[in-house]
Amino acid sequence: MKIYVISGLGADFKVLEKLQFPAHLEVVFIDWLIPGLNESFPQYVERMASKIDDSEPFYLLGYSFGGIMVQEINKIKPAEKVVILGSIKSDKEKSRLIRAGQITRIPKILPTRFFNEKNTAAYSVLRKFFDPRNPKVLQYFRVKDPYYLKWSIEKISDWRFDENPEVIQILGDRDIVFPVKNSKPNYIIRGGTHLFPATKSKEVSKILNEIFPVK
Repeated sequence: MKIYVISGLGADFKVLEKLQFPAHLEVVFIDWLIPGLNESFPQYVERMASKIDDSEPFYLLGYSFGGIMVQEINKIKPAEKVVILGSIKSDKEKSRLIRAGQITRIPKILPTRFFNEKNTAAYSVLRKFFDPRNPKVLQYFRVKDPYYLKWSIEKISDWRFDENPEVIQILGDRDIVFPVKNSKPNYIIRGGTHLFPATKSKEVSKILNEIFPVK
């Protein structure tokens, strides 16, 4: 069976490359698309979902913003199972910082040039969010189109979603992007920052083999 995988905001699949997926699964990575000018979130989700063949059963797995995306895709193309890594099941699980962005509308106010990869302020924000102790944090972020990054952060801030109890959630206990205290995850990765799929890949791989046993 195929498992369609979407990585995090601005990230390519390097952050997930150490994961050992169950051998009986065919892993299909879905790349992020650059949103069109004034493209709505539902329209964007439709475009992302178009890459999925729902003529046969499949699984979905998403990391970070990819976790939000696979839940949206699941509404129009239901999967057998949906797994999210370092992500949230509903808008009620947002961190204080993300809620502040939602209330103040700061992501919309910030100029697109703020999200330029050469902006040291943007770099320091990434370090603080994803793993303050990891000096190579930018190696996991390859999609650097400023418009895409600004658009994505706006959508995360604005996201509204009622929890689907069938979604399987895996969180790190040191994740400050999506703090574990705001959620009731199915699995907790001890010592895991937001980059836990890369830094705690053995633990995550073991869990994936539990979630997707050979039928």
